[in-house]
Amino acid sequence: MIERRHRQRNLFEAVIGSVEEIIEGLIEPRLRRLDEILADETLLDAVMQELARRRPHSRSRGRPGTPGEVALRMLVLKRIKGWSFDETEHEVRQNLVYRHLTRVYFERVPDAKTLIRLSAVVGAEGVEAIHRRLVEMACEQGLIKGRYARVDTTVVETNIRYPTDSRLLQDGVRVLTRALTRIEQATGEVGGKLRNRMRATTHRVLEIARAARSRAGQGRARLEQGYRRLLSIVGSTVRDAERVCAELSSEARAALSGSASLAVTSSQAQLEHFVPLVRRVMAQTRARIFNNDTHYSDKLFSLFEPHTEAIRKGKAAKPTEFGKLLKVQEAEHQIVVDYQLYEQRPEDQSLVVPTIEAHVRVFGRAPQLLAADRGFWSAANKRAAKEKGVKKVCIPALGRLKPEQAAEQRQRWFRRGQRWRVGCEGRISVLKRRDGLARCRYRGMDGMRRWVGWGVVSNNLWVLMKSEALAHRPNTS
Repeated sequence: MIERRHRQRNLFEAVIGSVEEIIEGLIEPRLRRLDEILADETLLDAVMQELARRRPHSRSRGRPGTPGEVALRMLVLKRIKGWSFDETEHEVRQNLVYRHLTRVYFERVPDAKTLIRLSAVVGAEGVEAIHRRLVEMACEQGLIKGRYARVDTTVVETNIRYPTDSRLLQDGVRVLTRALTRIEQATGEVGGKLRNRMRATTHRVLEIARAARSRAGQGRARLEQGYRRLLSIVGSTVRDAERVCAELSSEARAALSGSASLAVTSSQAQLEHFVPLVRRVMAQTRARIFNNDTHYSDKLFSLFEPHTEAIRKGKAAKPTEFGKLLKVQEAEHQIVVDYQLYEQRPEDQSLVVPTIEAHVRVFGRAPQLLAADRGFWSAANKRAAKEKGVKKVCIPALGRLKPEQAAEQRQRWFRRGQRWRVGCEGRISVLKRRDGLARCRYRGMDGMRRWVGWGVVSNNLWVLMKSEALAHRPNTS
């Protein structure tokens, strides 16, 4: 049963006195400010709504679970501090201030596994609702008024190692062999013992690595020969996996006991999931190695994060990044008012109109000034922005400038707008270093949306925690 907060305080608290009085001299100002922000009932409603969807009668039936207030505060504290789930459980358990902040008090602290489940239940939709409410709170405090908007894009990397075809093929053999071994243990030998080809695969991968580093004249031939051998091993493993799946479907192979049937079912699902992916890797390897096709259209970069894209942003230190494109849109005082994670990378030029529309949804009107880098420039975008009510479009033009364009970009408002626009680069840097958006630690596209959402929520909470100082600081835009 899902409750908003703990119903009754522990008897021990009544003996030692009020918790608020005990920790009054211990809590730091920023945590006190965070406590005030999280006391907002609309934030709690967003979490309660997602928790209630877990089961049809979650609000009224079952044993008491983790209250929504505790779930919200512990997940927020985890992300703000940059802790893992285990560290969050440990720190809250041993610290009286954190117990008070998360509203656990002297009750049992939710363990790491419970926090993982709660994070998944809140989901990307719940995090987006929390983000929208924080933006509304910033508007209510007068921290942002929607007069200015700036936008930029960055890449959130998936948690994968640098992809090479040989390593992807090795991963495929390892995953398929592991599932086949579990099935054979649960069903016994049917039609002969299944071979474990991991040792041969490792030898071929090392052979390919040595050939790739070789500067001798026969290096290319040795590389192709190594890949032929490796593809032969992978093909044999894939055929074994397909044969076992067919035997399980036709009931020619069955579990030896009821307890083993669950292992067979889960392993069969793994085979059915990974076999098509391994075949994709085999196809792209043949195209690259033997046909010299380096622009294969259906290229896969990870068996475990198949949604990963290769994105080039022109960085000298990291020419190619593997992940998903993220749009970050800000208003005054570094508040991120909108963010979008794209399944397929769009061109920056196509994001100007959606940026204005997102600004209108939040503030009810278009910004007076819209700032972006030259990657967002097009004459059509400038006309569309003017039609939607943007008075000053501060986007540098591409190519050779016309006289009127050069004159506009020399004006004081344009130069000041571009100086303010550069702050978006700093905000993205902070999001990556402090709020964890450099690399996603959750799995799947839905996990990436949750990870990015919590990072943006963390950023806005940090800004709101120091909002009293910001409210009196003039905006230099």
